[in-house]
Amino acid sequence: MSAAPDSASALDVLAHHGRTFHFASHLLGHQYRTRAARLYAFCRYADDLADRSTDPKQALSQLKSLTQALHEPNPSHPRIADMRALMGELSMPMAPVRALLDGACSDLSHRPMDSELALIHYAYQVAGTVGLMMCSVLDVKDPAAKPFAIDLGIAMQLTNIARDVGDDASIGRIYLPADWLGPMTPAQILDPNKAQSQALQSATRRVLDLAEVYYSSGLQGIYYLPRGARYGIVVAAVVYREIGRMVADRQYRSWDQRAVVPKRRKLWLAAQTLLGYGLRNRFRDRPGAHNRALHRGLEGCFGANVRQAA
Repeated sequence: MSAAPDSASALDVLAHHGRTFHFASHLLGHQYRTRAARLYAFCRYADDLADRSTDPKQALSQLKSLTQALHEPNPSHPRIADMRALMGELSMPMAPVRALLDGACSDLSHRPMDSELALIHYAYQVAGTVGLMMCSVLDVKDPAAKPFAIDLGIAMQLTNIARDVGDDASIGRIYLPADWLGPMTPAQILDPNKAQSQALQSATRRVLDLAEVYYSSGLQGIYYLPRGARYGIVVAAVVYREIGRMVADRQYRSWDQRAVVPKRRKLWLAAQTLLGYGLRNRFRDRPGAHNRALHRGLEGCFGANVRQAA
């Protein structure tokens, strides 16, 4: 077995598992696209350890071993070796990688989210961190970009949660905050009565409303990206945002159906985005200060825009 998989292998993983990101990645250019695919393949590997294992204890052990292996100069697993190489090539910090893996570990001992702050913290772990790692992938040097990158990741994860209410319940997980949803089991989510259906719709709507706040903030950070990478990231965000709009159009009902953006719709959105953002030159001016309130509950988290304790 080779020390690391080639870039074609990573692109195959992206094409198979991350259709929206694969679609948008064609606008990044070869170098950024290849780097992003390598990062995605590693994240997917960690995610699959948490989601596909039939033995949570074994999966937890594997994830902890993965964290340790990233500190080794020559990891034996090809996917880990490639991520280690990518981190070295880009001087990528370890903190967001470690936080991502902590989020995957939390899925194995999943407890329902009790509040909006808990939801945001989880979304930071599993997706805001990816935004931070993408800063390295796309050669973003300005530290002011980090909070906006986190927000775009959080927005996309909130979209995921709204879309996957039924899929998550089928594996015993509930990400809708309990103080929005009320007491409900996964089995009740999959077969809700009228009152429970209304609670699910209301909580899903609130998740998507919250996602809009984070999309608005995250897209301000496009200014910090190299011009050659801007359209790819904007298109990814616009297409992902469309998933949430499809959930809304279905009356926020996602426990028994899954919203998927058809390829023709993706192409239309991409064309509209490229034309609109190009004509308006929207990202010419540096954004204002990041809204610190969006990172409540993220104290101590790498890259978050919160006041650190002295």
